[in-house]
Amino acid sequence: SITKERTEVILQGTSSLDPNDPTAVWEEYDFKCKPGALSRRPCFISPYHYRLDWLMWFAAFQTYEQNEWIIHLAGKLLAQEEEALSLMATNPFAGREPP
Repeated sequence: SITKERTEVILQGTSSLDPNDPTAVWEEYDFKCKPGALSRRPCFISPYHYRLDWLMWFAAFQTYEQNEWIIHLAGKLLAQEEEALSLMATNPFAGREPP
């Protein structure tokens, strides 16, 4: 095994005007093959990896300063850029205003 515990980076957005409001609802972007909801069937794509999902696993071992690409990805998701959204399994803001 690699580690006994698995730390995950989770990307979320909110439609709330005040993201610090305790009643703000935060919605998660799901990845195509990164572990997520326990009720979801695991992705099986051997012998290949989804590159972004793989990088997210390694990013959890470091800080965002060591993985500046996460900040760029978050910006592209906030801007609803189709290229970035195509890397995700779900867009919780599809058909709505951007987060």
